[in-house]
Amino acid sequence: MNYPHETNPMSDEVLEVRNSLQGSVDLTDSRLARITRLRLVSDPGFPMWDLSYCYGQLRDGTHVRVQLPWYQFSKRHLRRDLVRMAIEAGVHAKRLGMLDEDVLSKIW
Repeated sequence: MNYPHETNPMSDEVLEVRNSLQGSVDLTDSRLARITRLRLVSDPGFPMWDLSYCYGQLRDGTHVRVQLPWYQFSKRHLRRDLVRMAIEAGVHAKRLGMLDEDVLSKIW
């Protein structure tokens, strides 16, 4: 399917990270240093974003999939939802880079 709108499409760097993923961790894992890519998908007119995948990097540099406790976020209040999810999980969304524009990747 060809989507008309996309932010931060797949780059060679993202493909390299994807190919080097070594397992997965929960968002609450204390080894998690940062979120490196948060991919969200939706259909035009639908009010929510669906989580496609989330990548992160551990303190030792290992790239991993990150399991998030939420799988759907409001389009209108995306940042608010991400912050609320992080607070509920006991982590800091901004410190993890979860709110950075170069981390968020949206397709609709």
